Amino acid sequence: MKKIPLIVVAGPTASGKTKLAIDIATAFDGEVVSADSMQIYRYMDIGTAKPTTDERAKCPHHLIDFVDPDQAFSVADYARLAHSVIADIVSRGKLPVMCGGTGLYIDSVVNDVPFGDVKSDHDLRDELNRLAAADGGERLIEILAEFDPVSAQRLHPNNVKRIIRAIEFYKVTGVPISEHQEMTKQIESRYEPIEFMIDCPRDVLYERINRRVDDMITNGLADEIRALLDMGCTSEMNSMQGIGYKELIRYFDGECTLEYAINAIKQASRRYAKRQLTWFSRNKQIILLDPVNASDQAIEEIKMRFT
Repeated sequence: MKKIPLIVVAGPTASGKTKLAIDIATAFDGEVVSADSMQIYRYMDIGTAKPTTDERAKCPHHLIDFVDPDQAFSVADYARLAHSVIADIVSRGKLPVMCGGTGLYIDSVVNDVPFGDVKSDHDLRDELNRLAAADGGERLIEILAEFDPVSAQRLHPNNVKRIIRAIEFYKVTGVPISEHQEMTKQIESRYEPIEFMIDCPRDVLYERINRRVDDMITNGLADEIRALLDMGCTSEMNSMQGIGYKELIRYFDGECTLEYAINAIKQASRRYAKRQLTWFSRNKQIILLDPVNASDQAIEEIKMRFT
């Protein structure tokens, strides 16, 4: 089977992924496929750091701005759409460039994870979310450990969304999600990927994150969130659990000062970046790029591999 070339630009928030992906796409007549679990949502532009209008004008972008904030969306939904988009890009003689920081999205596509017809149990999910709100993620880990100790060991109690998904997967299929993941590793992917990550020093990355948060506030993040609340969005929605949104909602509710909320956004963003780095560091196929000339390095690597 002839494999499909796929460029992947992964890495933590604020590391320069967008520019790198656009540089690669413009160099090879490519199109960008977003792999960001927050940029899928409409009306949420500033807090999700979507590519700007000018950036999107440089090359086509896909899987951005197509889900309403109150709409359910899963990694299986993403994988299905991404496979379809990539196939369309390739059919037109273009190079697909996947770009994002949501490791689960990227891995589901690159590794060709089969999701089959696994259905969601929204009632169970709601019940588990209420339990997490009352007793914390540690209680969910205890439940998960009863039938999937491997996943319980891997997952952090703060990663409530993935813990709930692991519990839900078992309840719906009768198979631990860790076992399912091991089985899928035996399946040969349809893709021939080249995966890149900018190797940004930790202190530099954290400073970039802090500056980005300040820019988001200056550019109107608070107004964006007020508009979403006026549309009927609530703090319980998955979309509104994103970093930046939940902290400012607490400010709007009078639970903290604006300064406290901004510092909380910066701290949560740095912690998220640390988790992203941990996730991607497990992938030994990722090529680390020097921040100073990342685009040149990536372009040369692609030329050697695919031209």
